[in-house]
Amino acid sequence: MSERLSSATRIIVMVCFLVGLAIVVLDPFTWSRVSGVVQLLAGAIAVVLVAALVAMLLGHGEMPEEEFRRISERSELMSTLPPGQLQPSEFEEAVVQAIDDLPAEFQEILKDVPIVISDLGHKYGAYGHYIGDTVARDDFRDHIVIYQDTLERDFGWDPDLLRAQITRTVRHEVAHHLGWDERGVEGLGL
Repeated sequence: MSERLSSATRIIVMVCFLVGLAIVVLDPFTWSRVSGVVQLLAGAIAVVLVAALVAMLLGHGEMPEEEFRRISERSELMSTLPPGQLQPSEFEEAVVQAIDDLPAEFQEILKDVPIVISDLGHKYGAYGHYIGDTVARDDFRDHIVIYQDTLERDFGWDPDLLRAQITRTVRHEVAHHLGWDERGVEGLGL
């Protein structure tokens, strides 16, 4: 039956049911209060009519042709793309290469350490951050952040220089993970 009812009719039926339920719960029927019931019914009918009018006004809106065409074209385009295959950027490839160039022992130590690329370097005035408790203590979850925005800002004009600085930054943060403080890392030339 509900397939044959329009959305406005379904709303009217639901509102009538809810109003009737409210009447029974809030003011149980007695024959001595017939005038009160008539007033409540009149109010319920008014509410139903207003609800029906609102439902009809809101229910007949159509999507503009331009919007429908735009959504259809976007869906067509998205259906041709392979799912979830983003090509890594040159910056990401440079970070991966810097990690791959590390000695095997360091790569083993880093296997459970996420290395994240972020664009918040301007906020910290840094090229990278090591966040954690070093490999020696390991009380906190470790991760390394490489800041793409500040590295590209300061070294992006020369691709070779940018790659060299990415490598230096990765090594600097790995040294922190291995336990060196800032002075010790500087002593390593990083």
